[in-house]
Amino acid sequence: MKRYDCLKILAAEINDALVVSSAGAMTLEWNSLHPGDGNFRVRTLGLCSSIALGMALGLPHRKVVALDGDGSLLMNLCSLPTIARMKPANLVHIVFDNEVYEASGSKKTATGAGTDLVGMACAAGIKNSQWAKTDDQFASAARAALRGSELCFIGAKVTTERTAVPPFPIDEVENKYRFMRYIEKSERIEIFKTNLPASYS
Repeated sequence: MKRYDCLKILAAEINDALVVSSAGAMTLEWNSLHPGDGNFRVRTLGLCSSIALGMALGLPHRKVVALDGDGSLLMNLCSLPTIARMKPANLVHIVFDNEVYEASGSKKTATGAGTDLVGMACAAGIKNSQWAKTDDQFASAARAALRGSELCFIGAKVTTERTAVPPFPIDEVENKYRFMRYIEKSERIEIFKTNLPASYS
């Protein structure tokens, strides 16, 4: 499978779900297909799953989708048992496994030597964990996860092929503030509190 084709399928089903994406080209591909302030780009490799978990717990009525990579998840495997223990029914964790560290020279990851991330998710306690190895399997799994109300983990075996897309249009600081303002507006809550200084005559 090609990752970009999977992302196109996902973009057609995502609606107003919040999306947390891992560092790397996947974020650029996703933004080209589904731009918006409801996308949060994680710049630190490994933290996609943990940040998505925090969002899902903080907004339990809102669907949260983590777009992760095999290299990223391998750097933070301890997130899997934590996610399983907290069991947020609104979290969909999708891992695109191309068996390389794409952002750092395409060196092989452990999944290329047999490590099974879906098997690890199952062993951690995420019962609804499955592989998608064809476009149809991915479409079916993604659709069920987005429309359902159960913690889901989807592993998608994809090629290393990248699609040429524009660069990410804003830096991480602006992305953070736009995302938080989007949450404030869509959820009608206050996150940033600015204490204005007293005025003097």
